[in-house]
Amino acid sequence: MKILGRTGILLGLWLCVWVRWPALAETPAVRVDTGTPRASMRDGQHDFDFNLGTWKTHISRLQHPLSGSKAWVDLEGTVVVKKVWGGRAQLEEIEADGASGHFESLTLFLYNPGSQQWSISFASSSDGALSQPAIGEFKNGRGEFYDQESFNGRAILVRVVWSDITPNSHHFEQSFSEDGGRTWEPNFAATLTREIQPTLAIPPADLLPGQRDFDWQTGRWKVHMSRLQHPLTGSTTWTELDGTVMVRRVWGGRAQLAEITADGPSGQLEFLSLRLFNPQSHQWSLNFASSNSGTLSTPMVGEFRNGRGEFYDQESFNGRMIWVRFVFANLTGRSNRDEQAFSNDGGRTWETNWINESTRTNDEK
Repeated sequence: MKILGRTGILLGLWLCVWVRWPALAETPAVRVDTGTPRASMRDGQHDFDFNLGTWKTHISRLQHPLSGSKAWVDLEGTVVVKKVWGGRAQLEEIEADGASGHFESLTLFLYNPGSQQWSISFASSSDGALSQPAIGEFKNGRGEFYDQESFNGRAILVRVVWSDITPNSHHFEQSFSEDGGRTWEPNFAATLTREIQPTLAIPPADLLPGQRDFDWQTGRWKVHMSRLQHPLTGSTTWTELDGTVMVRRVWGGRAQLAEITADGPSGQLEFLSLRLFNPQSHQWSLNFASSNSGTLSTPMVGEFRNGRGEFYDQESFNGRMIWVRFVFANLTGRSNRDEQAFSNDGGRTWETNWINESTRTNDEK
């Protein structure tokens, strides 16, 4: 549980190494024998298992960090944490109230099996965007995670710590440093106590224009994927994969979570996609992660118009900056088609490199 903004701090208060559908330029992972026994490498995938469940939280927040202020405010709230993506990730929903007002936030915990570290990304209900991830690990029962952000126009270091962990309680603390980590000022502390009879933490959100644009996809789907092997090279060689997509609403309808698995001649692909709604712009951001990296892609941002959804971002591909477009079209209650395309001429022309044809497998809404 961390209250951190995209490039600032929320103290007042859906998911390339080519992945959009991840791994466009990646090949299936091949394990290389380095001579180091696998057993000697610590697996931290279960380090956050203590966090699962429903919690009551008491929060103390420093009102004006890095200003010499000693004025703190208190809040009381509820935290709900669930395992997703077969245990490769966790999703945390937070709601709290106090003298400084009401806030709601969402936290995505992703485990990287390569580095054996966790990345932790945060979103506020006010902007529908994920923060810079904090990255770290647990040692001796204490988890420390770090990132660099801008605060009041200056670059600072941010540290978040989970400690004092028991089956029914734990402590969380966020601190800032403006001197390269030599000194730290705590500005957000929370004590969490497990709730024996859990209640729903986040109520359904008030519906805004665009907030239900992805409702058509809620449920389970079969998907057939066609993937261009070497985009932007003149290649016409495609590979085929078949898989499943499971989509559900989370965070009172402010977000959707999709879990995707597919198999083909190139191997197995597993992705997680987190879609976040921005109540100010009425747009969605699409965020992706692949199971072999445990990190999020650059978010794609866009919206639906006349039954067609278009989402864009700018990324580096083979050392060059390109535009990426993702389109949802041909939407019916039982089927849909989505495509990814690249442009290396500023959007004048587009080359489609990924096509997904989906068919609903049940009537779940």
